[in-house]
Amino acid sequence: MDVAELKIRAFLGLGTNQGDRIKTLDRAVKNLGAYSCITSLRVSPLYETAPWGLKDQPGFINQVVEIVTGCGPYDLLSIAFALENAAGRERTVRWGPRTLDVDILLFGKLRMQDEGLRIPHPHLAERRFVLRPLADLAPDLWVPGHNRTARELLDRCNDDGDIALYRQEATDPS
Repeated sequence: MDVAELKIRAFLGLGTNQGDRIKTLDRAVKNLGAYSCITSLRVSPLYETAPWGLKDQPGFINQVVEIVTGCGPYDLLSIAFALENAAGRERTVRWGPRTLDVDILLFGKLRMQDEGLRIPHPHLAERRFVLRPLADLAPDLWVPGHNRTARELLDRCNDDGDIALYRQEATDPS
């Protein structure tokens, strides 16, 4: 079997706290689905969340996207950067405000630690805003390196940041 024929189940975390957050996430998911190496895509519900790391900034809207992909982890990282760039992301302050953040959370059963890419994401088990939508999509998913499922990690997570299911305000059609 050709390596290009392999299909890997991967999970991406998306978050934004600048501009039209819903439109930004919708556009990112649409653009993600346009890549030929991504053959399947499912999205979690949206969650409003408190900032993590740098607290003095607007709240975020976060979601997790499950994909099936034939591209490698570095190709997927390039796609993540392309999505961020298309949304106008500027990297100025670590954990600061951003138009779009795309993180590779999991890539099959892969465990790696390179200078530019760590899989599973190094803070995955510490962030309720990642674990909640991940558990929505795949509660029984075994998370490499943590020896627990997504649901078990969520149940044990000590993150006390606010998180709530996002409810979009109804608009008057007239």
